[in-house]
Amino acid sequence: MPKLLGIDHLAITVSDLDASIVFYSQLWDTEPVGWLSGEGLKRRMFQLPSGTMIGLTVHDAGTSGEFNAYSPGMDHLGFGVASLSDLHEWVAHLDSVGIAHSGVIEADYGHALSVKDPDGTALEFFVPGS
Repeated sequence: MPKLLGIDHLAITVSDLDASIVFYSQLWDTEPVGWLSGEGLKRRMFQLPSGTMIGLTVHDAGTSGEFNAYSPGMDHLGFGVASLSDLHEWVAHLDSVGIAHSGVIEADYGHALSVKDPDGTALEFFVPGS
Protein backbone atom coordinates (compact mmCIF):
# COMPACT_ATOMS: atom_id res chain seq x y z
CA MET A 1 0.00 0.00 0.00
CA PRO A 2 1.32 3.51 -0.77
CA LYS A 3 2.36 5.56 2.26
CA LEU A 4 0.40 8.50 3.61
CA LEU A 5 2.00 11.28 5.60
CA GLY A 6 -1.25 12.38 7.24
CA ILE A 7 -3.81 15.04 6.44
CA ASP A 8 -2.23 17.82 4.39
CA HIS A 9 -5.26 20.08 4.13
CA LEU A 10 -8.97 20.27 4.66
CA ALA A 11 -11.42 22.62 2.95
CA ILE A 12 -14.57 23.57 4.85
CA THR A 13 -17.47 25.04 2.90
CA VAL A 14 -18.88 28.12 4.62
CA SER A 15 -21.84 30.37 3.89
CA ASP A 16 -20.25 33.68 4.92
CA LEU A 17 -16.52 33.84 4.25
CA ASP A 18 -15.97 37.09 6.17
CA ALA A 19 -17.76 35.84 9.31
CA SER A 20 -15.88 32.55 9.15
CA ILE A 21 -12.52 34.31 8.78
CA VAL A 22 -13.29 36.34 11.92
CA PHE A 23 -14.30 33.19 13.84
CA TYR A 24 -11.30 31.08 12.83
CA SER A 25 -8.90 34.01 13.30
CA GLN A 26 -10.14 34.33 16.89
CA LEU A 27 -10.17 30.56 17.39
CA TRP A 28 -6.55 30.08 16.31
CA ASP A 29 -5.28 33.59 17.15
CA THR A 30 -3.89 34.02 13.65
CA GLU A 31 -4.81 35.41 10.27
CA PRO A 32 -5.21 33.55 6.97
CA VAL A 33 -1.91 32.77 5.25
CA GLY A 34 -3.18 32.39 1.70
CA TRP A 35 -6.07 32.63 -0.66
CA LEU A 36 -7.45 31.03 -3.77
CA SER A 37 -10.05 32.39 -6.13
CA GLY A 38 -11.30 30.13 -8.86
CA GLU A 39 -14.30 29.65 -11.04
CA GLY A 40 -17.23 29.84 -8.66
CA LEU A 41 -15.30 29.82 -5.40
CA LYS A 42 -13.21 31.86 -2.99
CA ARG A 43 -10.98 30.27 -0.34
CA ARG A 44 -8.91 31.66 2.52
CA MET A 45 -6.38 29.36 4.16
CA PHE A 46 -5.07 29.01 7.68
CA GLN A 47 -1.99 27.00 8.63
CA LEU A 48 -2.03 25.07 11.90
CA PRO A 49 1.18 24.61 13.93
CA SER A 50 1.36 21.02 12.62
CA GLY A 51 1.55 22.36 9.05
CA THR A 52 -1.95 21.20 8.13
CA MET A 53 -3.79 23.77 6.07
CA ILE A 54 -7.47 24.54 6.69
CA GLY A 55 -9.28 26.27 3.85
CA LEU A 56 -12.53 28.17 4.29
CA THR A 57 -14.40 28.04 1.01
CA VAL A 58 -17.48 29.85 -0.23
CA HIS A 59 -19.03 28.57 -3.45
CA ASP A 60 -21.12 30.78 -5.72
CA ALA A 61 -23.45 27.81 -6.30
CA GLY A 62 -23.65 26.97 -2.60
CA THR A 63 -26.83 26.05 -0.82
CA SER A 64 -28.09 27.48 2.43
CA GLY A 65 -28.48 25.60 5.64
CA GLU A 66 -26.45 24.79 8.69
CA PHE A 67 -23.95 21.95 9.03
CA ASN A 68 -25.58 18.67 10.01
CA ALA A 69 -23.40 15.94 11.53
CA TYR A 70 -26.20 13.43 10.86
CA SER A 71 -26.01 13.84 7.08
CA PRO A 72 -23.44 11.97 4.98
CA GLY A 73 -20.09 13.70 5.05
CA MET A 74 -18.09 14.92 8.00
CA ASP A 75 -19.37 14.35 11.54
CA HIS A 76 -16.83 16.67 13.18
CA LEU A 77 -13.24 17.81 12.85
CA GLY A 78 -11.00 16.82 15.75
CA PHE A 79 -7.78 18.61 16.71
CA GLY A 80 -5.22 16.81 18.85
CA VAL A 81 -4.17 18.52 22.07
CA ALA A 82 -1.08 17.40 24.00
CA SER A 83 -2.42 17.35 27.57
CA LEU A 84 -5.41 17.98 29.78
CA SER A 85 -3.68 21.13 31.01
CA ASP A 86 -3.45 22.34 27.39
CA LEU A 87 -7.14 21.53 26.90
CA HIS A 88 -7.97 23.77 29.86
CA GLU A 89 -5.86 26.50 28.24
CA TRP A 90 -8.14 26.15 25.21
CA VAL A 91 -11.15 26.68 27.50
CA ALA A 92 -9.58 29.91 28.80
CA HIS A 93 -8.74 31.05 25.26
CA LEU A 94 -12.27 30.37 23.98
CA ASP A 95 -13.73 32.22 26.96
CA SER A 96 -11.39 35.18 26.35
CA VAL A 97 -12.51 35.57 22.72
CA GLY A 98 -16.19 34.88 23.42
CA ILE A 99 -16.54 31.56 21.61
CA ALA A 100 -19.19 29.31 23.16
CA HIS A 101 -18.05 25.78 23.99
CA SER A 102 -19.08 22.56 25.71
CA GLY A 103 -16.57 22.73 28.53
CA VAL A 104 -14.24 19.79 29.03
CA ILE A 105 -16.09 16.50 28.71
CA GLU A 106 -14.53 13.35 30.12
CA ALA A 107 -15.08 9.97 28.47
CA ASP A 108 -13.48 6.53 28.81
CA TYR A 109 -11.29 7.24 25.78
CA GLY A 110 -10.17 10.79 26.63
CA HIS A 111 -11.23 14.41 27.16
CA ALA A 112 -12.96 16.60 24.61
CA LEU A 113 -13.87 20.25 24.21
CA SER A 114 -16.37 21.08 21.47
CA VAL A 115 -17.26 24.28 19.61
CA LYS A 116 -19.27 25.12 16.51
CA ASP A 117 -18.28 27.58 13.81
CA PRO A 118 -20.74 30.15 12.39
CA ASP A 119 -22.26 27.48 10.09
CA GLY A 120 -22.57 24.96 12.91
CA THR A 121 -19.60 22.86 11.78
CA ALA A 122 -18.59 20.77 14.77
CA LEU A 123 -14.99 21.19 15.94
CA GLU A 124 -13.42 19.23 18.78
CA PHE A 125 -10.20 19.64 20.74
CA PHE A 126 -9.21 16.22 22.05
CA VAL A 127 -6.75 14.60 24.46
CA PRO A 128 -6.69 10.79 24.31
CA GLY A 129 -7.02 8.86 27.55
CA SER A 130 -4.06 7.03 28.97
